[in-house]
Amino acid sequence: MRRFSSTVVAAVTLGAVLSSAPAHAGEASRGPGLAHCAAGTCHFDVPPGTYDVRVTLGGKTASSTSVGGETRRSLLPETVAPAGKHVTRSFTVNVRTPEGEPTGPEGTPGLDLRIGGLAPALAGIRVTRALPRALGSARAGGTPITRQILLVGDSTVCDQPGDPYSGWGQQLPQYLRKGVSVANYADSGESTVSYLGNPKLWATVRPLIRPGDLVLVQLAHNDKTTDEATYRANLETLVAGVRERGGQPVLVTPIVRRWFNPDGTLNNGTALLVNGLGVDHPAVIRSVAAAHDVPLIDLTAKTKALVESLGAEGSKALYLTNEARDNTHTSVRGATAYAGLVRDELVTRHLVPKGTVRVG
Repeated sequence: MRRFSSTVVAAVTLGAVLSSAPAHAGEASRGPGLAHCAAGTCHFDVPPGTYDVRVTLGGKTASSTSVGGETRRSLLPETVAPAGKHVTRSFTVNVRTPEGEPTGPEGTPGLDLRIGGLAPALAGIRVTRALPRALGSARAGGTPITRQILLVGDSTVCDQPGDPYSGWGQQLPQYLRKGVSVANYADSGESTVSYLGNPKLWATVRPLIRPGDLVLVQLAHNDKTTDEATYRANLETLVAGVRERGGQPVLVTPIVRRWFNPDGTLNNGTALLVNGLGVDHPAVIRSVAAAHDVPLIDLTAKTKALVESLGAEGSKALYLTNEARDNTHTSVRGATAYAGLVRDELVTRHLVPKGTVRVG
């Protein structure tokens, strides 16, 4: 594949439609970007980095299009365009190697996008390298244009490679507009101990943190044998490491396990992540956040309320209860719902500007 300039990686003219039906004669003009699109996928031969993607959607008939990319990330939710009309949407995407979990396979080089939806129609696409600093102020150490949200977590957060599994970090990008990227460095099976100790994890993530970046940390599910003093110290090490790089740490309590009591509540240690040593992980996280003035997203409380409201039967769809008898890992539906809770907390706590998120 040929490479494009770092200023304009790819662009296509309006009028070319990528859909399940053949393009009409007037819709067949192909610019350099659409030349990289076929059969519902687009590939751009770009190096690792952060890229802004602008898509124009719509065609002669009514359409409904979503965009995914890389390792099953959701980048743009279902977007409707009336017949004969075009709508434009933009988002920012992180391209890295490995493209999914940090300890997983490298994946495909470059940027891969998948055009989906109920009636997909891609009428134009433009990919440009995201600018790291404000124009005209770089010499003065200007503020970043593109803000990173780096994720440190486990399998409930990560970019899961295979259906039907999905982590909430995999679904979070669809809720963010151009200017905010998600770099998901969550990895299956990790505890605070293993995340700090594996050179592919914290030692790799920490140097990537830029001043002003958010670093969301959700590690608890695999700290099954970690004592409280060690768990607390590990969280404090992660917080200090983020701050030393000029980033903003955000502690996130873990999503609940779908483990009901007979009374219809989740008030038990299995559901609420109390390990075999009696360590109440969410309580320790809340304590560390308070002691070190760290923003807290209490995802345990949020997911508990949602799961209990749906009940034992209705909440099965959020997890892989029916598919795999798994009440810890989420389905795409569950991960999407939990990513929405994270988005809401990011806005409520003024961690990202309200204008950078998608509400629906």
